[in-house]
Amino acid sequence: MKVNTLQESEIIEIIIYSCVAFLLMGLVLVLFFYFSRKKIIQKELEKKDLEIQYQKELLSAVIITQEEERKRIAQDLHDDISSKLNIVSLNSHLLTTSNLTENEVVEITTNIISLTTKALDNSRKIAHGLLPPVLDKFGLHAGVEELCLEFSSSKAVKVNYENKTAFDITDNDKHLHVFRILQELMNNSLRHGKASFISIVFENKNEKNWCFYTDDGIGFEIKNNENQKGLGMKNIESRIAFLNSKMILESSINKGISVVFNF
Repeated sequence: MKVNTLQESEIIEIIIYSCVAFLLMGLVLVLFFYFSRKKIIQKELEKKDLEIQYQKELLSAVIITQEEERKRIAQDLHDDISSKLNIVSLNSHLLTTSNLTENEVVEITTNIISLTTKALDNSRKIAHGLLPPVLDKFGLHAGVEELCLEFSSSKAVKVNYENKTAFDITDNDKHLHVFRILQELMNNSLRHGKASFISIVFENKNEKNWCFYTDDGIGFEIKNNENQKGLGMKNIESRIAFLNSKMILESSINKGISVVFNF
């Protein structure tokens, strides 16, 4: 009887210890999953915060770019056009002066015509900067073609442009972003990259248009975040975001730059 009682008590103890062990294991697993889940949620929140911060930086870059553009336009209007029109106004009043000689009238009239012509040229340049007329009338291909000719005419850089696709002129609102991206890239290649050769290629792959941009400039260290914090790069990134696109940027010292994006 004692043996049976002992065996029964041992069995009960084993069962109790087993239950306690299972409970402890269950508790450990619950705590593990709880803290793991908490860590995952924390990581997701941090990721969301980074995305929000990135969007804020892009928006800030857009606003700063717009303000800089407004300042430039205001300066151009004030310095070039407004000043010239003031002189035209003064010269026009001079024509009403009595006792002017014929030579004086001719001189004043010639001056008015000259200043008016310059004011018109400057107003066209400002309008061209806001929205290139070739792009607006004939589409992205013609706009980029003209842009490449403008850069090539400076003799500072040679530009190779190839277009292997067709663009719908009704997408000009979207294509304006593509044009501005290329404009920014080319300015960077010339000013900062000291490039002597630029290549731009448009292709259509998997029903999407792709742009391949390269130069032979001095390049930069891609891992250095400071190189990607400039206003120009932020402006490009904001336009890529507007296009709902992705951009692949590659560069290294003395190896130029390579940019690929779809639109």
